[in-house]
Amino acid sequence: MSQLKKDLTITSLTMIVIGSCIGSGIFVTPAGTFKQVPHHGYVLLTWLLGGLVTFFGAMTFSELSARFPKAGGVYVFLKEAYGSLAGFLYGWIILLIVTTGALAALSVVFTDYLGYFLDINETERLIIAIFTITLLTGVNVIGVNISGMFAKLFTGLKLIALLAIIILGIVYFDTDATTHAINFDFTEFPDDLGSMMLLAFVGVFFSFGGWHHATYLSGEIKNPQSTVPRAMLLGTLTVTLVYILTIFAYSSLLPMDEIINSERVAGDAVGNIIKGGGKLVAIGITISIFGTIGIYTMSAPRIYYAMAKDGIFFKSLAKIHPKYKTPYIAMLFQCGWAVLLIILFKNFHSLMTFATFMDIIFMALATSTIFIFRNRKGQEVPAFKLRFYPVIPALYLLVTVAFVINLLLQLEGVPIIALIILFLGIPAYIYFKKGNDSKMN
Repeated sequence: MSQLKKDLTITSLTMIVIGSCIGSGIFVTPAGTFKQVPHHGYVLLTWLLGGLVTFFGAMTFSELSARFPKAGGVYVFLKEAYGSLAGFLYGWIILLIVTTGALAALSVVFTDYLGYFLDINETERLIIAIFTITLLTGVNVIGVNISGMFAKLFTGLKLIALLAIIILGIVYFDTDATTHAINFDFTEFPDDLGSMMLLAFVGVFFSFGGWHHATYLSGEIKNPQSTVPRAMLLGTLTVTLVYILTIFAYSSLLPMDEIINSERVAGDAVGNIIKGGGKLVAIGITISIFGTIGIYTMSAPRIYYAMAKDGIFFKSLAKIHPKYKTPYIAMLFQCGWAVLLIILFKNFHSLMTFATFMDIIFMALATSTIFIFRNRKGQEVPAFKLRFYPVIPALYLLVTVAFVINLLLQLEGVPIIALIILFLGIPAYIYFKKGNDSKMN
């Protein structure tokens, strides 16, 4: 029997963790966290807790992925623990909510940053966002790998932009001038602080999103029992530190009210200190986001394609273009649905909430499967086994379930739409299963 090659070292896995997390969210989402928690100290605490929760999730997923090193992934965890309906619903929400919602959100952010260079109104921004997704989908359908080109470029520009913001925030931090502007007084304790922080987690979870992709590599790691926890700890600590330093820099460079009202906080922060600096940073961020959209339009449809090809999703999504040899139906459907979401929600925060809400529900469900696998007889001992079980997965579930419930209570519209789409997946599954069963008879 062939085995996965164990070539990944702690350095490799740590970099994968960092690269999976740091995306475009940190350039936009802090404005939303300041809006929900208008206190510098508690905003930083919220992001610190977000990093800790991410670490707990990553540690739990490391054991789960080690149990399924060849097939890995949330789909497999859910299917093995709860049955084929749970697995199908994950594919359903990835297609209709999580990936397309994130793609739509990125396109809206892209047009927001274009506002630095073009004088465009709200309608024009939506048109450009729609055009951007359509253009990059078309380019990837015909097989021009623009995404591969941008993948290398946007990662570098993203990190350069973050480093520049952090350095400027430290250099321009004036203790005398900002003592009263930056509030670190933790004796101020609002009655609804818990609810405020849970709402702020929308932006935090969105910005930390992607960490679970690194955990699927447990079967390809040297000495996983020691390497996985160290890499996850180093990776999440690094990302959390970068995020906290970046948010501190925003606080140093912009008054709180301007942060709250900013649609492009990174560019506005630098532009407030250096004339033309905002545009310079915005160039790097804009290219970075454009590259991320390009990667999503190319890579995400492969998930739907693979599931359809394996007979566990809609067959049409497995169709390959006869000339360009790409999963064009999956790509075009993703594009069309993302465009619909842009028209429906219109702004970044609603799209981010839409995608993050459902993503966290399924991250929590996937995390809960560890309790089932640990108590299932006949299971092989995985290459990596989580220490401090059941405390770590229980803490992750405690925070994520509280986040979901609070979001439902505080923001009725967007989460309800996401839940309606989720529940529509049940009759879709029944229809899909009947179709498959009739073909087999």
